[in-house]
Amino acid sequence: MGQTEAIIELESVSMAFVTRPRGGSHRALLALDNVSARIERGSFVTLVGPSGCGKSTILKLVAGLLRPTAGRVLYKGRPVQAVNTDVGFVTQDDNLLPWRNLLENVQLALELRGVPRPQREQRALELIERVGLKGFEHHYPHELSGGMRKRASIIRTLVYDPDVLLMDEPFGPLDAQTRMVLQDELLRLWQGSGKTILFVTHDLVESVALSDRILVFSRAPGRILKEYVVDIPRPRDVFHIHEAPNFNRIFDSLWNDIRGQLLEQRFRARAEEASA
Repeated sequence: MGQTEAIIELESVSMAFVTRPRGGSHRALLALDNVSARIERGSFVTLVGPSGCGKSTILKLVAGLLRPTAGRVLYKGRPVQAVNTDVGFVTQDDNLLPWRNLLENVQLALELRGVPRPQREQRALELIERVGLKGFEHHYPHELSGGMRKRASIIRTLVYDPDVLLMDEPFGPLDAQTRMVLQDELLRLWQGSGKTILFVTHDLVESVALSDRILVFSRAPGRILKEYVVDIPRPRDVFHIHEAPNFNRIFDSLWNDIRGQLLEQRFRARAEEASA
């Protein structure tokens, strides 16, 4: 049986940022080092690793917001050389426009694409109802809870039907109960849609609950240390994911990988303090 088609490919990607400490000279900070990966069409892939290991940088490279220092980022077989308007990007902040109500915020992307008002409102209303926000169409962001704003942010991205969703810790600021509700809603929206999700999180339980595959990154400069296939049957019950077969095995292995990185990071930091 042949390999499933890749929609995103990273080919020996490295990314360096030029920094200039106060009073010092310019120096290059290597964020990613020789990263190669294939993201298959229709899959849910999560990136985990210590802070500063380049996970968010990868999303920006796929979105065309950054260009790699070395290597190539391919989208649908073509190098990403400009802003990739074919993908949707959901960040940790909801970024809703405060002067627009919920309905106006959700349909914004369609408005910018010149979609006639009746069609864009119908599409927005369908998604608003699907995520349980019917009745709040004319409320403004400051009148919505954090979880409601996050729902709005996700469907504002889904409204123009992108093939790929890039999600950078989208549920990070939320309380544990709201996170689980939104994880469940995200899976319901994704399953059967054919869309690809590339997801960044620090929450290992979340990564196991949602993903088909998990890529574990080293501390900076980020390299892929290990890949896990999450062999937990779908559909998944995120509210009882700890009881799922193989959950404990995958979670324990993930934690051991991340723990090793954190301990190494702490050891190096102490060594640098001692030598200063």
